[in-house]
Amino acid sequence: MTTTFDRTAPRDLAAELPARLSLTPKTTLAGQLDGAWWPYSRDLEAELPALAAALDETWGRITRVSVNPSRWPVVPRTVAVDGRVLHVGWFTEQDPDKLILLSYTVGRWDLLVIPPETEPAAAARLMAAAAIPGSVLAAGVLMANEIVIGRGIRDTGRREAAWEDEGGACMSPFGEPFGRSALPLSANGWR
Repeated sequence: MTTTFDRTAPRDLAAELPARLSLTPKTTLAGQLDGAWWPYSRDLEAELPALAAALDETWGRITRVSVNPSRWPVVPRTVAVDGRVLHVGWFTEQDPDKLILLSYTVGRWDLLVIPPETEPAAAARLMAAAAIPGSVLAAGVLMANEIVIGRGIRDTGRREAAWEDEGGACMSPFGEPFGRSALPLSANGWR
């Protein structure tokens, strides 16, 4: 018996799907970030064309991109975007969770880069936080905060599961569940 798998390459997937973006609304409040981008993979050559195409109408023609190479396995020098060339640079001093976009005529924008493997709920929280006008939180701070929030959500889930596993019993200070007979009687005689 022969089994055939349809393995869509990240490059093919990224080309078919629109860029996942959350941009700061136009305002006079300047913040640390201009929004967030959640790529589908860590393949810059596949991901950047959709990002540039999505931003061309809003921000003008993007001509240069700067990344920290620690988050990208391969950083190409150039990427073809709609018949033109997008120049890609890298700097190890740059925040690893940030992408810098440059345009000769319009200016510079900084986007939080949400790792592709991020859970959808966490990505939604990060995209909303990065798009707050006038926010003073940098990309690294937002990512660190999300790690703490995610840990808290997981811990809460574990505590709720433990509660259910114990039959929803109240715990004594000594770690033993209280039985119903240990609870005081209420005014109507019910425990």
